[in-house]
Amino acid sequence: MRNVLIPALILFVTVQVYAQDWPQYLGPDRNSKSPQENLLRSWPESGPEVEWAVDLGIGYGGPVVKNGKVYILDRYDETGDILRCFDLVSGKELWQYQYDAPGKVMFPGSRSVPIVNDNHVYSCGPYGDLYCFDIESHKPVWKKNVWTDFGGQDIPTWAISQCPLIYNDLLILASQAPEAGVVAYNKLSGELQWKTPALGAVGYVSPAIVKIDGDDHLVMITASARRGGQMGNVVGIDPDNGDILWKYDNWNCHIPVPSAVDAGNNEVLITGGYELGATMIKVSKDANGDYGTEEIYTTVEFGGHTKPPIFHDGYFYSQYGTNSRRDGLVCMSRDGKIMWKTKRDPNFDKGSMILAEGLILATDGSNSLYLIEPDPSGFRSLASSELLVSSMTGDEESIESRNGGRTQNWAPIALAEGRLLIRNQQMMFCVKVAE
Repeated sequence: MRNVLIPALILFVTVQVYAQDWPQYLGPDRNSKSPQENLLRSWPESGPEVEWAVDLGIGYGGPVVKNGKVYILDRYDETGDILRCFDLVSGKELWQYQYDAPGKVMFPGSRSVPIVNDNHVYSCGPYGDLYCFDIESHKPVWKKNVWTDFGGQDIPTWAISQCPLIYNDLLILASQAPEAGVVAYNKLSGELQWKTPALGAVGYVSPAIVKIDGDDHLVMITASARRGGQMGNVVGIDPDNGDILWKYDNWNCHIPVPSAVDAGNNEVLITGGYELGATMIKVSKDANGDYGTEEIYTTVEFGGHTKPPIFHDGYFYSQYGTNSRRDGLVCMSRDGKIMWKTKRDPNFDKGSMILAEGLILATDGSNSLYLIEPDPSGFRSLASSELLVSSMTGDEESIESRNGGRTQNWAPIALAEGRLLIRNQQMMFCVKVAE
């Protein structure tokens, strides 16, 4: 009996540790949800404890966590990108790898989230540099360029913001270059496995997986023309081979950023922060096995500028602050009914959110962290703290300063082992949010 129990205990511990990881963009299941338990349900007046903070360059790329190690793609525009690894408990930097990729765009700095899988961490920089690193040797295993390898020349206006996705043995992300829309590499060798044709105009969306009739479909979103003309596309792809399965071609958002959200029942919610708002589409298969799409509804009253909504108990929650709207945190039913908006009281604008233990941890895009009870009957804040204020100063006349300035907490946050990781334009914080 003793020989049986010990391996079982080891297996239990291993599963528990893995469950607390945050290995990719939007978490373990890429849906902004965490298995974290024992959240603190109230905070002291001074806010939850900040266990450590480390200096970073400016940027919008968030961290990932696996096995007690934090990985983040940092950047200094004058030189290039830096993959950095920190200890989750102490904040001590364990190693870093820097490569040359100089250049600067509007809203400069890093802008993507790495992914950790087995013994490798993968990252894609704003100039298309895709790297696979060995987490033991800290050296590159292989590297590609998702932009120039497929005919890309002038970098997109706000650079490349791809958060890689692992599907079985494939590493998948969107090139959006003239010769490829979405591409898949063998995750160990870097060998190209498949690519789609160009799918539409360039945006800033990372592909997502949704379930259609129980099967995995990879969904990619492209941009519409800025002033009339060509509409954007929402495309369903077979993740095993890159075959195009279906397409919705009436998406009106010229700067799409959030990825698609699986709404269940073969329905997919698409959100965009500019002009359109949100569209729900339904995917169905006919007797011949061909897929088609149907628009269920479109609303300008719900959207998401930089992150996809959280879907919880039949309702969507999203931060809907854009250049023209200040709707704050918004709750919408699955059928498109707006339940409430916080607008500017309190204001939520391009922040990040995680659902854990039935509660939402949310940054507001500026200075504050909130603990929220999701409730379609009204906004319910359980705690809040202005612990994200940055003391960094800079060019107050820059466009960045006019849109959140140096306190921009726009990066996706991460939650692992009771610790919330948040980065702004100066540093990364580790905040204790669970027992």
